[in-house]
Amino acid sequence: MTDASLTLLVVDDDETFRGRLVRAFEARSFEVRAAADAASAIELARAESPELAVVDLRMPGGSGLDVVRELKAIDPTTNIVVLTGYGSIATALEAVHLGATHYLTKPADVDDILAAFARAHRQPGVPATIDHHVPSLARTEWEHINRVLTDCGGNITQAAKLLGLHRRSLQRKLAKYPTAK
Repeated sequence: MTDASLTLLVVDDDETFRGRLVRAFEARSFEVRAAADAASAIELARAESPELAVVDLRMPGGSGLDVVRELKAIDPTTNIVVLTGYGSIATALEAVHLGATHYLTKPADVDDILAAFARAHRQPGVPATIDHHVPSLARTEWEHINRVLTDCGGNITQAAKLLGLHRRSLQRKLAKYPTAK
């Protein structure tokens, strides 16, 4: 799936993450366009519909679900993967109902996203081949905790409350950096 003729749209309000994805996809010979919000993404898609799109769920000025809906209205063949830092079954179902190929929770790297795109072309009943490293559960938990802590501006008490943990339990979890990636 690294055909140089494929165009890919990356929609994410996190400038650092968006830039990292753009560089990684360009290194794999994709023609990449990027947008920081829903309106810019829709404008880019109307100018030239992408074959592939990576869309963040939560953005200021419009939901990623709105972007999925519009991208599918512009071109029903667009293959879309939705990314979010806060996944739920309800939003995953809604994203797929609107036409997304797959739904991934952050942190997701380019290999995860390419694997999700590939699933759209896999025959039912054929097992997926995983040729990239899958992070351990401990590592994923630690990264989620740090994402929530960052969203809380480093306030451990607030993060512990959001995560449903005691403050000291959260501090112990933060002290244990998982070595296995």
